[in-house]
Amino acid sequence: MKSHIAAEVLIFILATLTLPSCSGVNKEDGPYGGVPLVILDTDMVSSTDDLFALEMLYSYQNDGMCEFLGVIVDRLGESGAAVVDVMNNYFGCPHLPIGLVKEGIAAPRVWIDYSALPTYADKEGKPLFERSVRDYASLPDGWEVYRRLLSSSPDHSVSICSVGFVTALSQLLLSEGDKYSPLGGVELVRRKVKCLYIMGGVFGESVEPDFNFAQGLSFAQDFFRLWPEDVDMVFSPMEVGQGIEYKPDVVIADVSWTDVHPIKQVYMTCDCNTGQMMWDPMAVIQAVEGDSLFNLSQRGTISITSGAETIFTPSAEGNCRYQLPGDETWNSGMLEKIRRVNRRKR
Repeated sequence: MKSHIAAEVLIFILATLTLPSCSGVNKEDGPYGGVPLVILDTDMVSSTDDLFALEMLYSYQNDGMCEFLGVIVDRLGESGAAVVDVMNNYFGCPHLPIGLVKEGIAAPRVWIDYSALPTYADKEGKPLFERSVRDYASLPDGWEVYRRLLSSSPDHSVSICSVGFVTALSQLLLSEGDKYSPLGGVELVRRKVKCLYIMGGVFGESVEPDFNFAQGLSFAQDFFRLWPEDVDMVFSPMEVGQGIEYKPDVVIADVSWTDVHPIKQVYMTCDCNTGQMMWDPMAVIQAVEGDSLFNLSQRGTISITSGAETIFTPSAEGNCRYQLPGDETWNSGMLEKIRRVNRRKR
């Protein structure tokens, strides 16, 4: 009897030590020393760099380098969620939580429209890609998914990669206590988030509007006003990814190992020869692999003007830094990281 009980205890202990795949789970409070816990916040179906950012997180997860908690789609409509659903299934994460912004930016600009990806079919009319969600309109709101995932994570453990708008983040910060946590949004972020990695901002001598923030200025203003001053933010301005171009013919060649791949299908059916640079993956790479791969600014604070300009003020106690552009060798190395993931057979 004692040996039977001991065996059950051993099984329980081993189960609690196993890293879960593609889902957030309850964890004990205390200092967190595990792999990065990552939430991706994306304006999917805008440009294809979002697809590569998402693909890299699946790969990092499979390599045990992060735990991928969920995806927030901050573009209105259901098409972005359907594309994420396709990607989740193809890359082995069919139950990865998806949040859908339901009150957000009306008709933001689309650079490369691949919203038809979930409808692609073979010659017999059979869908090329599996999906798990039956009704995308029934998906929970993005800010609510944030609250659920954050509340069930250890303190100061979650890295958020925001590579689109800050709609859901601003709504999270404005949220009140609920069934997931009695904490309001600001306090929940302060307690649970380790760092926000955000694609956006215009710094240096140039003073001009940031595209993502200008698309929904009121959301951006709430975000900058409410984000806790003691939670770090690292910005990845456009010029960092500007020198990293993943050309369409190279993308297709890198996925020559299969005929059916969601990113390959997008590049074979859509006009992707638009100077698509790898802006969004820069936030993901730093969130998972750390600061050492990047040249970063000094610390400071960042505010936003009524014209959507981002103003950086140096301060040793500031919670903000931003990535600095690399040289050609650095750009080539970053592109190779992305290409290596795309060449990996499933």
